[in-house]
Amino acid sequence: MISLWIGIVVGLLIASAVLVKILARASGATSADVKEKIRQGAVTIDVRTPSEYQSGHYTGAKNIPLQELQGRLTEIGGKNKAIVIYCASGMRSAEAVKILTAAGFTDVTNAGGLSNLKQ
Repeated sequence: MISLWIGIVVGLLIASAVLVKILARASGATSADVKEKIRQGAVTIDVRTPSEYQSGHYTGAKNIPLQELQGRLTEIGGKNKAIVIYCASGMRSAEAVKILTAAGFTDVTNAGGLSNLKQ
């Protein structure tokens, strides 16, 4: 019985990892595309918690936790400005992309997890 539960948990973890990769690349952007956007001046937003941000973040990224994003949209700038969003795995950044596009931002890229943005 225990081995069955272990198998289920392992299967769910693998499925979650695959889903995260799919969501992280839903925008169709590659790591090179994302880095080029950042190089050209895109606003880079880390939607992780402040403690996650403090433990390490992409250079120049602004920390706006996902749960605060809706109330802090004015900090981002113009709605036509290029924006790159990341989190730990790509799940929260995918949600952030939805929030921003619903608010009228037109150039929002989900960079996935911080590990996808290795400097």
